[in-house]
Parts: sequence; structure tokens; C-alpha cells
Amino acid sequence: MALSVLMVAEKPSLSQSIAQILSEGRMASRRAALDVHEFEGRFRGQPARFKMTSVIGHVYSIDFTAAFNSWDKVDPAQLYDAPTVKLESNPKAHVCEHLQREGRGCDVLVLWLDCDREGENICFEVMDNVLPVMSRRGGGPQTVFRARFSAITAPEIRAAMNNLVSPNEAESLAVDARQELDLRVGVSFTRFQTRFFQGRYGNLDASVISYGPCQTPTLNFCVERHQVIVSFQPEPFWAVRPRVSKAGTPLELEWDKGRVFDQDVGSLYASLVREAKRLRVVDVVEKEDRKQRPHGLNTVEMLKVASASLGMGPAHAMQIAERLYTAGYLSYPRTESSAYPPNFDITGNVATLRNHPVFGAYASALLQQGVKHPQGGTDVGDHPPITPVRSATEADLGGGDAWRLYDFVTRHFLGSVSPDAVYKKTKATFEGGGETFSASGSVAVRPGFTAIMPWRATQSEPLPPLTPGEYLTLTDVELYQGRTSPPDYLTESDLIGLMEKHGIGTDASIPVHINNICERNYVSIQSGRRVVPTELGITLIRGYQLIDPELCKPQVRAHVEQQIDLIARGRADKEAVVAHTVEQFRAKFLFFVGRVARMDSLFEASFSPLASSGKPLNKCGKCRRYMKYISSRPQRLYCNTCEEVLALPQGGSIKLYKSLVCPLDGYELLLFSLSGSDGKTYPLCPFCYNNPPFEGVLKVGVEGAVGGSKAGMPCSTCPHPTCPHSLAANGVFPCPNPGCAGGTVVLDPVSAPKWRLDCNRCNFLMYLPPNLHSARVLPKETCEDCGGRLLDLDWKKGQLPPSLAGEAEDGSLLSGCCVVCDEEVAKLCEVKHGHAFAARRMGPRGRGRGRGRRGRGRGGRGRDKNYDPRMSFRDF
Repeated sequence: MALSVLMVAEKPSLSQSIAQILSEGRMASRRAALDVHEFEGRFRGQPARFKMTSVIGHVYSIDFTAAFNSWDKVDPAQLYDAPTVKLESNPKAHVCEHLQREGRGCDVLVLWLDCDREGENICFEVMDNVLPVMSRRGGGPQTVFRARFSAITAPEIRAAMNNLVSPNEAESLAVDARQELDLRVGVSFTRFQTRFFQGRYGNLDASVISYGPCQTPTLNFCVERHQVIVSFQPEPFWAVRPRVSKAGTPLELEWDKGRVFDQDVGSLYASLVREAKRLRVVDVVEKEDRKQRPHGLNTVEMLKVASASLGMGPAHAMQIAERLYTAGYLSYPRTESSAYPPNFDITGNVATLRNHPVFGAYASALLQQGVKHPQGGTDVGDHPPITPVRSATEADLGGGDAWRLYDFVTRHFLGSVSPDAVYKKTKATFEGGGETFSASGSVAVRPGFTAIMPWRATQSEPLPPLTPGEYLTLTDVELYQGRTSPPDYLTESDLIGLMEKHGIGTDASIPVHINNICERNYVSIQSGRRVVPTELGITLIRGYQLIDPELCKPQVRAHVEQQIDLIARGRADKEAVVAHTVEQFRAKFLFFVGRVARMDSLFEASFSPLASSGKPLNKCGKCRRYMKYISSRPQRLYCNTCEEVLALPQGGSIKLYKSLVCPLDGYELLLFSLSGSDGKTYPLCPFCYNNPPFEGVLKVGVEGAVGGSKAGMPCSTCPHPTCPHSLAANGVFPCPNPGCAGGTVVLDPVSAPKWRLDCNRCNFLMYLPPNLHSARVLPKETCEDCGGRLLDLDWKKGQLPPSLAGEAEDGSLLSGCCVVCDEEVAKLCEVKHGHAFAARRMGPRGRGRGRGRRGRGRGGRGRDKNYDPRMSFRDF
């Protein structure tokens, strides 16, 4: 009997490529939550049926349990002891359910996750889902295997399949440790800072005031450079610059003293040289110099060059590199190694490029002269350096940044296996008036690797023929005056180098940390990709320096990374490392909270207090005075009398809603409108939004709300039974979008003249027939066929469609209409952000047009008690 083998890759595109290689193209694919590719073959000498599928990155993410997710009700200090839980990272993708379904009854599991620590951690996430449902028969004592590979090429994939190993639990535990520490430390500081400062200042221009164990030291590098620049005091200096020439060629001379900081002293030296009237050639030295070829390309070097030379941010460059890897053009782009391992097939890699229209001639010449295994660099043992693994032209990659990065990686690879560049360097020494000067020149002898990497070449600038003892007449002696200047702001490339040097982040996470400080408005990227800190970023770091400098110094994070490395090597217990580090940061957090007034004084000097920010908008339900609307990011409301800050949804506009009042708390309602022609609009009570009065209510996600609640309750999800703005009054039918769990399509009350229905959870929307004067949801009546609420549709005078004329009352009002089951009405509706769905055709009970009619307040005739209204919308 054939073995059943389930194989899992990290991404769908990798799954397809690996299956294509292992099956030699003889596979059958079927659609599921994630594509499955099936083929037959042999596994360790036994007949086998293979199923290849994938996940989409991490299966789980770590979070606190629901009881600790309220920013308002939970003291951040409690988070150091709060229980954590692993939740499905992407519940809409149903990855866990997919793995369990495909793994049921399988004999063997082969894991094709990326070969780094994160990939190892995903291995165990997959195993958690698959092992409980696997067959116990197995293919011998071992049933779980790990494939290790560095490129999506046929030789690499087949070699990995023939040399399967076991998953490394120690590396997985190291990732678990880092995730838990980052969660506890980052969230505790972030919640406290956000609530404290956004409740005091109105122009912070940041959704959250976040802290991160890696993010904050990264910001600190930028601020420290800024502090050096602003505190720098320029100082004048003087340098002697004699001018001579030989055979019409002027010589650039360098004074051996460099410069002096006293003008009188500089003038004295200049006069002595001037009085000499000529310079004597003391010595001429010629020697051959070699410029070493580059080592293999690792991730950090690739990101530095991408930023400095290609103008790509590190996060963008990493995305492109990963795309080229999954498409089979580059080897694995996350590596710390810069040396090729002894078994690396350099000749084979060069040979793949010999027919390339750009690199082919150079690759062929390398092969003819014989490629030698390069020495130098560091082999960390994770993955070989980044190389091209497949020939690709600019047209193949679609040009743009993908081609530019591929072009660089290819040139670097060819350069790293080329001979060194050889130059002849000449240095001449001159003397005059007791002062010594020198001039240098160079001539390329053999270009070596610089032929394929011309930007690394030394420019040929030969000196004219010079003989020791000869004299050159001075044409002028200048006493040059200059001023010392501060260093420039760090470039992204400089910042990446500092992060690597100090152990901040990993080769994969460095781009993420830089991207975070940009998105959170702590720095801005300016010309030359210089990283310039903002006022907010500067104030934060200055505050940490005042209270506890270790919070922003790299040494603390580097120590944590060393402990995590010990876990990964199996030399330290994960629980012990986490417990010890948590206690260290708990002490730092409590110390910080007790002295936050020091940081507050810095914020006070840089930002405006809430009391002087914003404009009056709506009345507070407690004091009946006007609250101020703070429009700067994050937008929020502030009551100066009650000293209360209320979060608002982000990413749209806010205005007063007809001075209507919430029946629960007396706050005036607001209208939130998303931007764009199809952006939804919904009313909300600002107090209910922040403090939902009902348990288990569906919250609408918004990023960066004050108080940390990342979701609030607008009127469109409020179950209040009598409020005219609630879900109970305006909900029409369950959202038919298969990817939307729990959403309800509601009537947009202010969408006139283009009346529409919006899902209160996803972006599904339906435009009602045009030319409507009004639309209203009937309070109790439902469609007897689908269970949806019925609507009254009132057309403008003379605008009623002829197909509906026989059903209308008073010539314009169509009463008790189901917009799903009424075919004629459904034809006039327009669905956006989803597939159109057909109205369900009715049986003999229909009204001749397939209309769903009112259920006379009984919830619909003949409905079963287990009836699910969404069953009627599967044509969506």
C-alpha cells in the first residue's frame, strides 16, 4: 500500500514550484483554501502519493488573552504576568482548518519551510495542526521530516528531498522566546506612553507612541547623530596649498601636516614655502597594488547597497529579493554568510549565465580561464551568499526595481569569483621651505572584477614622469581657509551597518525596524536616503536618556539576542531566559512610569497641550459642553471640562450628524466617512465607540485609536433594539462575502442621492436602484424566502422604472421589497468589491417575477429553526 505524504511549503508559489520539480511536471492541482498539488512517486524506497500545499507565513501569532486586551481597563504593568495565547494569524484564510483537512490520515509529513529560525518555528506550527490527525502507520519510526534548501532549482530541491533531516526544536523555541519578550515589553511601554502623552498633547502626529526593544535602539542611532550635528561647533582651519606642474600637468599636492588651527602659524608656513620658489622631488615610489574582489553577498550588504546605490528602502528591497527568490531567480535572500561553502557549485552557477545577453560574454570568459573557489568572508553555516540561480533578462523580470536588484546581485556574484583588480600606484614626495608635500597617481594594470563592477574601479590618474632630485617651479602658494563641519545624518546604509554591528535585529528583521520608525513618524527619509529624526523621535529618545538610558541603548537588546542564541543552540532553557528577562524589563518599566514626568517636561516644550488644540465639534454627554476635535494624527475628541479623551476611527473624515443624540448616553452623534468615491459612511456615538455598552458586540477595526482600543463600536454594529441608528434598525441581511465572518449589510443613512447598502465589517457594498428619493428599512418585516429585512424604496417623481410600475404605490413607492430576491429590483442594483450574485429564482410560490415578499412580521413563512440566512447568498 502506497504511503500518503503531505508536504508543506511557506508560500503558495513555493509549493507550486517545488511540486513541479519533484513531480517533473506530472502533477494534478486542485483548489482549496490553499492550492494542493498531487502526484505519485517514491518516498525512501516505497511507493507514495504526494500532496504538496503551503501556509502563508506564520500560522499563529502570539497575543494576550481577551481579558488583557483593553487599554483602558488593564494596567500595562500587569502585562508582564498576563497569560498569552497563540491565535491563528490569518483566520480568514482558514490555514489551520486546511492543514488539518489535508493532513488527515497522512503517513508522513515533509516540511519545506524557509531555512531560518522563523521557518523552523513555522515547522512546529504546522506540526501542531497535522500531527494529531495523521495516521499512526507511518513510513517507519520517523514520520516528520525537514527539507533544507537555499534555492528553488531542480538540483537543490532534489538534493533536499534526498537528504531530509529532523526539525530543530531549539531554534523554534528561540523564536517563541523573542516573540513573547517583544510582546510583553513592547505592548506595556506602548500602551502606557500612548495613553499618557496622547491624553495631554494634540499635535503629536502619531497614531501610537510605541516602544520596541529593537525599534527604539534603531531610533537612538539616528537621534545620537542628530545630537552630534546640532551640538557641533565649527572651527576655522588653514592649510598650505602650493601649485606646481610638470609637462603641463598640474599636480595635486597634500601637505603632510594636513591643517593647522592658528592663522598666524599657517601664514608662517606658507611664507616659508613661498620664499623657496620651487619644490624638490625627494622620492618617487612605484608599487603594484591589489584591490580585493568582494566577498559573497549577504543580506545586510545587499540592503546597504540597495539603499545607497539603487535608491531602494530596505523593506522594499527585501520584498523584491523575496519575490525573485520565490520565482526561482535568486537564492535565499536571508543569509549572514559572505563565504561560499566548500561544496558550493560556483562553476555551475556561472555557467547558467553564459548565454545571457548582458553577462554572457563575461561569464564565458571566466569559465575559459577557470573559476577558482574564492577565499575569505565568513561562513555562518545558515545559507550560502545570495547568488543568481537562473538567467533572466530585463524583459523577463518586467524591468524596474526587480531588474536593477537582479542586475546588482548578478554582477556582485560574478565579481566575487573574479580575479582581484591590479593597479600600479606611484607616490612622489616633495620638499620646499622645510615643508613636505606628496602627490599620488594610479594606473590600472588588470581590471579584474571591476570589469563587471565598474563602480568599484579606481580611476586611472597617472603622475607625469618625475625624477628624484629634480626641481619644480612654484606658480602659487595658497593659504586655504576652511571650517570644520559636522558629520551628515545617517543614511539607511549607515544605519543598517550600525544595527548589524551592535546586534540589533536579524538580517530579516532589520528592514522591518527601519520601516517602523518611519511609519510611526519618528524619522523621515530625506534626499540621499538620509534618516532624519522628527521632533517626536528626538523628544522620545531624550526622555529615555533622562530616565533610563539603557531603554534606548543597543547593549540591552544585544544581551537579549545573546540569550536567545543560547536557546537556539540548545544551551539555555527557554522558560528560564524569558522569566529572567521579563523581570529585568518589569523593573525598568516601573522605574520609567515613576519618573515619566521628566519626559513629560520635554513634550511640554515641544508640543501643544490638548486644551489649546482642536476646534469645538459636538456636545459632551456628561457636562453638555462642546468637545474639541483634534484633527492631527490620531484624530480624537477632547472634553476640556471632563478632561476626557475619546478615540475616533482613523483614515477618514469626521463631522457632526445633524445634532442627533445617542439615547444611551446623551453624546451628540458623529459621521465618519472613508475617503474615495466608494468609501462608506456610518454614524457613531463617540462614547459608545470607546465604551461599548453591550457584550460581544462586533467592533470595527481602526488603527491607532487613543486608549489603545484598536476597534470600536459604531452605530452600524450596535444592537440597541430601539435606537433608529443601530444595527437593529438598519441591518438588512448577512454579508454574502465568503471571506466576511459575522458582517451585516446595513443601509447607509446619508448615502443619498446614490442610496447604498454597506457591510459593517468588510468592503462589500451594494448601490440601490438609481433615482431614489428615499430608502427605508422596515422595522419588523422580513423576506419569507431569504430572511432578509424588507425595504421601502421611494423613487423621485416620474423616475420609477417601467418594469416596477405595476407594483408601486402612489406611482413611486415600492413597499416591502427584498433587494436580493426581487429579480427586477436586483437587476437595478450594483454590487462592488465582490462578485455579483444572482437573485434566487422562486418556485410556484413566486410572484411571477421571482420577488421575495414580506413575511407579515413572522420572520418568513416555512423557515426551519436551524435556517441560516446566508445560505441564500451562495451565488455571491
